[in-house]
Amino acid sequence: MQQAKCNIEYDEGILVISVSGDIDHHSAKPLREEIDTNLYLYRAKTVIMDLSGVSFMDSSGLGLILGRYSRVNDLEGRMIIANPDESVSKILALAGTDRLITIKRTDETASHRYFNTEVKRG
Repeated sequence: MQQAKCNIEYDEGILVISVSGDIDHHSAKPLREEIDTNLYLYRAKTVIMDLSGVSFMDSSGLGLILGRYSRVNDLEGRMIIANPDESVSKILALAGTDRLITIKRTDETASHRYFNTEVKRG
């Protein structure tokens, strides 16, 4: 298993969180802390969580996503999940996450090309 990590990019109201590796109970807490710090720092109106690099996710990953969704809503923003692989998509669908959070799939990562805006490293 590859420990999960994230890369954060922000530009003009859009916060892109690119997660890679395995999201499980060992990695969820440090990810949550890093993501929450950036959510409160930038207070972005749109938060994109790019899951294209996630190879495994258990219920801790689902909790991570739903908890961040709640935080984004508290900050009056919207959240988009980008590019989950097939196994992650199944978990999201079984939990009904797609009824709460927009899920987009594209051949590109959630970068400036995806949302037609230049994103600066944060």
